[in-house]
Amino acid sequence: MKRFGLQQWLVVLAFVLVVSFTGIFALRTVRRAVYWHRHHDETIRPWMSLGYIARSYGVPPWVLYQALGLPPKAGGPDRRPIREIAREQHRSVEEVIGILQDAIVHARPPYPPPGPPPHPEREPTQGRSP
Repeated sequence: MKRFGLQQWLVVLAFVLVVSFTGIFALRTVRRAVYWHRHHDETIRPWMSLGYIARSYGVPPWVLYQALGLPPKAGGPDRRPIREIAREQHRSVEEVIGILQDAIVHARPPYPPPGPPPHPEREPTQGRSP
């Protein structure tokens, strides 16, 4: 019986590492898919962020931002819970939840789908066609 040399052990080690990383990322993908499948149309709670609610209800996040009159956040998604947003807007959490539920209902079928998000930084050019 022949013993493995250094090169063969390195090949086996590389193979084990590749299989391990593939398994880890496959497991993460399956866990996320199962999580979002079970958290579809979850009841809106004060701890949730607008991004979480948008993902749960399958609507674009900008629809919820627009419903609450919030400007698009330049530094990335707004991760504040709706409890904090309600406090800053001097509204009750129940009122904010009602506004979000109304926006969600109107952003999903049987209503026409929402258009693309507004781009306030782009001004329409007049007199020219695209």
